[in-house]
Amino acid sequence: MTDLDKRFSAAQAAVKQLPARPDDDSLLELYSWFKQATEGDATGCRPGAFEFVARAKYDAWLARKGARKDVAMRAYIKLVEHLQSL
Repeated sequence: MTDLDKRFSAAQAAVKQLPARPDDDSLLELYSWFKQATEGDATGCRPGAFEFVARAKYDAWLARKGARKDVAMRAYIKLVEHLQSL
C-alpha cells in the first residue's frame, strides 16, 4: 500500500467523523472524487429526470471524466482536510 493509498483510506475514515454534515455541494464533490478514484470514469446510463439525487450524483461523477486515479485521490483528501478545518 502506497502512502497515497494510506492517506486516502485515512480520509475515508475521517469524513465519517466530521463534526457537522457537509452541505450538498460538498457531498456531491466528495462522492464524485471518491467514485473517480475507486472506479474510474462514470459508466452506465444517466438516470432519468425525476431521479434527482441519482442524476446529480451521476453528473458530478461524469464531470470528473478523465481524471487519473492519483489526482482524484489527492482531490478527495484535500477536500476532506478542508471540511475538517471548518
